[in-house]
Amino acid sequence: MALVSIEKQPVAGAELPPQDDGARAGGPAERAAQAPASEAELLGRLLAVRFKNHGADLKRSLVQLVTTATPFIALLVVMGVASRGAYWLTLLLAIPTGGLLVRLFIIQHDCGHGSFFKSRAANDFLGRVLGVLTMTPYSSWKQGHAVHHATTGNLDRRGRGDIDMLTVDEYRALTPLRKLAYRLYRNPFVMVLLGAPITFILLQRLPTGPAFRNREARHSILLLNVALAAVFGLPMILFGVLPVLMTYLPVTIISSWIGNWLFYVQHQFEDAYWERDGEWNFHAAAVRGSSYFVLPPILRWFSGNIGMHHIHHLCSRIPNYRLRACFKSAPELARIAKPITLLESLRCWRLALWDEQSRLLVRFRDLKPQAA
Repeated sequence: MALVSIEKQPVAGAELPPQDDGARAGGPAERAAQAPASEAELLGRLLAVRFKNHGADLKRSLVQLVTTATPFIALLVVMGVASRGAYWLTLLLAIPTGGLLVRLFIIQHDCGHGSFFKSRAANDFLGRVLGVLTMTPYSSWKQGHAVHHATTGNLDRRGRGDIDMLTVDEYRALTPLRKLAYRLYRNPFVMVLLGAPITFILLQRLPTGPAFRNREARHSILLLNVALAAVFGLPMILFGVLPVLMTYLPVTIISSWIGNWLFYVQHQFEDAYWERDGEWNFHAAAVRGSSYFVLPPILRWFSGNIGMHHIHHLCSRIPNYRLRACFKSAPELARIAKPITLLESLRCWRLALWDEQSRLLVRFRDLKPQAA
């Protein structure tokens, strides 16, 4: 199931950065040869310094918050009213409302990085408030996501804040039952359609693993559960349990599908960056191991420009509304960055194993039979 190498074509309404002819030539192996880790590391270091000037702007942050939260709440009200006699309208409106919830999650995500406001207290306060809407425990998620940023692309430090991925050798060493379990886990219907809603609605309610051992993370989960009971319990008492669930569950499910898709494509592509601990480099992992998800303007707006993920990983203190300005100011990234279109993002789901010999993410069917 290797990702089919095709010439990248801009999505309608989207822009690709300027680049020379050599930047697009050849397949994944050729692109990796053109952009060695040392070059990616040097460019990453230089750009990280340049991007530090793109910090939070209070006015822009407040405008973004108001223009996202206001239509979100208004649409929820309309959905709630429609659920009593025109449920088809409720389900239809759940799509844009789910998109707005993704955008609110991006704001919460920026708060976790300390980038949405200059004040740490303001970031933490807003992050916890938005956590009630996104059903995501702020402090627990913040800790896990920090680990993700510190270890992306490191084969020896996988396991928290990212999508589970095995190397070819690790997969071959599994028992048949565990191989089946891994195949099911990597199946997009299981991971996205089932796994994403279950994670957001149920699993994030439970302090397990590292979150159980960390007091702050554990308290974050438990306090959020209390807040959820209060915030959603009152409308359930006033209007009934079923109308509230029929209104908010579709929004949560749709937003979890979108969010999971975005997160997957950001690091799971054919010629991604994966190195053992001794060879791993933060800046090289940022620019080579994080994709540039090419989206049309309307989807960029709903996703808070998070598709420019290579820039976000270079400097996580950049608020989402400044990522595009950084993108335009760094055309030299085009030679190293990995653009992925919407069509190519579908093909990424066929990739499941990291081949340390070819240095590519491959499909299950690409595995050669082992000699007896």
